[in-house]
Amino acid sequence: MSIHRVFNFSSGPAVLPLPVLEEAQRNLVTLPGVGMSVLEVSHRSKPFDEILHGALSDMREIAGISDDYEILFLQGGASLQFSMVPMNLLTQGLTADYIVTGDWGKKALKEAKKVGATAVAASTEEGNFVRIPAQSELRLTPGSAYIHMTSNNTIHGTQWHHLPDVGGAPLVSDMSSDILSRPLDAAKYGLIYAGAQKNLGPSGVTVVIIRKDLLARSADALPTMLNYRVQAEHGSRYNTPPAFGIYILRLVLTWLKGLGGVAAIEKVNERKAAMLYAELDRTAFWAPHAQKNARSRMNVTFRLSSEALESQFAKEAMAAGLDGLKGHRSVGGLRASIYNAFPEEGVASLVQFMQEFERRNG
Repeated sequence: MSIHRVFNFSSGPAVLPLPVLEEAQRNLVTLPGVGMSVLEVSHRSKPFDEILHGALSDMREIAGISDDYEILFLQGGASLQFSMVPMNLLTQGLTADYIVTGDWGKKALKEAKKVGATAVAASTEEGNFVRIPAQSELRLTPGSAYIHMTSNNTIHGTQWHHLPDVGGAPLVSDMSSDILSRPLDAAKYGLIYAGAQKNLGPSGVTVVIIRKDLLARSADALPTMLNYRVQAEHGSRYNTPPAFGIYILRLVLTWLKGLGGVAAIEKVNERKAAMLYAELDRTAFWAPHAQKNARSRMNVTFRLSSEALESQFAKEAMAAGLDGLKGHRSVGGLRASIYNAFPEEGVASLVQFMQEFERRNG
């Protein structure tokens, strides 16, 4: 029986590689050589040891993460990390600096304020987050506990294409929507976190990459499950981890390795984004949201002349097998999320649909 799959432009949970879904389907009832489903195996069994350690090893290899860092597979999404980061790293007497470039950065700052002293190092909210701040705009607190940034802004469609110079302070980055979409120099960060449901796997797994020296900041008084040091000491298995999500994440990493790693997928992502932005720039019928030098390769955001026309576009696109193009509920408009696993032919189909839509409505 043939299966019809639409092109899934959703921002997350998002498209997964078809080979990953097919392998998971084949092995769902019985993992090879195990005799039971991955949904059933103990998280402390040898079969799960192999899955977990394989995922950790592949993550280190693909992202170039040294032994100076711990890799944790946690739960609660990036939203829980908004609280865990300051709870663990914002020690008494220090201030945490936040570079606010979108709604998720605002939410991270809101949670940090509940924990300790914070400062806004820069914000591009004026002008509705269409750009990334220049280095000259940053106002960093001397001796700050850490500097927090959001590498890619899913809602507004902007992305950092350079790293801010933060001196000797630990740089903390929410990479939920662009991790492993391009080469990563992990050594430039104190901590990286990412919800898996965009580029790494299904919802339910959160990856945290933390420099080992920062684990000393995690105080004993913290709730045990929210303590990075405890989670590291127990190898992400203080309690039952999101086992199935880690299994899928490992399959995604294997798929990515087979393509040639992040250097190869970056070229694919560049082609996809260039194809779509070229169409958006072709005529004034489309209004891209982000400034050209800040455009995201992962989330392409744009508007039409009216909300009614945008609703018509999203509805007709869905009927044509192009799903998930409606913009985030907080800003409206339209958004095409084209993460690692999104196929190039899907972008080509969208461009063709856009041309036809403009011909009929322009």
